[in-house]
Amino acid sequence: MMRHLIGTAFSAALIAMPAHAAEVVIESSGPVVELTVVEQIEADPDLVTVGAGVTSDAPTAVEALRLNSVEMRKVIDRLKALGVAERDIQTTGINLNARYDYDQRAQRQVFRGYQASNRVSVKLREIDETGRILDALVVAGATNLDGPRFSLEDDSQAKATARARAMERGRTQALEYAQLAGYSQLRLLEVNETITGRSGPMPQMRNVAAMDVAEEAAPVQPGLVSTAVNITVKYEMVR
Repeated sequence: MMRHLIGTAFSAALIAMPAHAAEVVIESSGPVVELTVVEQIEADPDLVTVGAGVTSDAPTAVEALRLNSVEMRKVIDRLKALGVAERDIQTTGINLNARYDYDQRAQRQVFRGYQASNRVSVKLREIDETGRILDALVVAGATNLDGPRFSLEDDSQAKATARARAMERGRTQALEYAQLAGYSQLRLLEVNETITGRSGPMPQMRNVAAMDVAEEAAPVQPGLVSTAVNITVKYEMVR
């Protein structure tokens, strides 16, 4: 399913000056109209990205990292058992830090040990499985989750649709300006495109260290994600 939302911003100027684009002089004998058109396409996402991490505490750095590695291996093995391809699991950060508490009475920092953490980013290609996999990660030992972030793996078709609609709308509006100014035709002088990023619902961080795992999978609603193009077109008005 694909839907489209159209947002258009116009700035028009009737000028009798040459147009310039990337150091190439484009001669025009008639007035020039310049329009900026934004076209946005919404579609059902086909990819979801979630983050999963494990945090471990221990008296020594070696023990903290060892414990953390064991727990993270359980998480990764669980993901693979659920059918997630190895290429879709990527380590995004490994940290090891000393832990201190501030002793108010002694007015000084007190060493408490070490904390190790490991995070992975996971791409899920079965949207309906997102809730089940999130719950499985908690069972496997993940102590914090973030996401989900929904997107289109390939938004080229959506962008092509947006581009075609933007050009059509730009020409239609430019022709309206031309006719209002007493001209009947247009000559395209320049097209510039700015591509906006893919967007979807903002992800949320969940700390699950003290959460009880529900018997049913976490509810996940993918909604729609959007992709857009922003074009600026210049036309010469011709009689």
